[in-house]
Amino acid sequence: MALRPVQVNIKALDHAAVARFWAEALDWSIVNGASGVTTYIAPVGDFVWPDPAAVCIDVVAVQEPKTTTKNRVHLDLATTSAAHRTELVARLRALGATPADVGQGAVPWTVLADPEGNEFCVLEPREIYRDTGPIAAVVVDCTDPRAMARFWGGAIDWTLHEVTDDHAALRSAKGVGPYLEFLRTPDAKTAPDRLHLDLLPYPGDDEAAEVTRLRTLGATDLDLGQGAVPWTVLADPEGHEFCVLALS
Repeated sequence: MALRPVQVNIKALDHAAVARFWAEALDWSIVNGASGVTTYIAPVGDFVWPDPAAVCIDVVAVQEPKTTTKNRVHLDLATTSAAHRTELVARLRALGATPADVGQGAVPWTVLADPEGNEFCVLEPREIYRDTGPIAAVVVDCTDPRAMARFWGGAIDWTLHEVTDDHAALRSAKGVGPYLEFLRTPDAKTAPDRLHLDLLPYPGDDEAAEVTRLRTLGATDLDLGQGAVPWTVLADPEGHEFCVLALS
């Protein structure tokens, strides 16, 4: 039994506008337009769900705006050269991104926020991200990267690439798509995440059995007012929300 991350869920007041921003930012396509509650974006080309390589983005409408609290889940974007990084930052600013100060100080990457204030980073060129596609990593703030690596390493079928007291990283065993990274931070989680991962069982696996397995690993059930839905909302050991989707 195993689960795979298939999409990043982003909550937004104006899901269509935020999806347009991220589609243009990543050079991806809107493949499922503004339905009234969600807009889906994925790499350009014949769309197959789940994408065999990328972790796609599903922008979902909510009524609550983002608070001033920094998101504890964010995206890192990859660049291939210093010139590419400069061009990408300029293009993102033109699309509506704004500089963000999260206490990063003098760093070689650029911290921005999307039109609704969701922080993200444009990284300097790094060899490790040369083949990830536009999203280098989904980054999760946490207090214990080793514990998070144990939980997520058991929860999903990705390979652990690094684990230290300050940082842990996993990636698809196929060597495609972004990394899932856990970064040690001094602050604790105090508010629901504006971004979270959605996981999907493989064909033939049982969603209920997978959810039970996650609970034995340390996941807890979460009621966010979702009501009767075909997916299961859980939280990891540090309280980060995620969903287990139904296959059908």
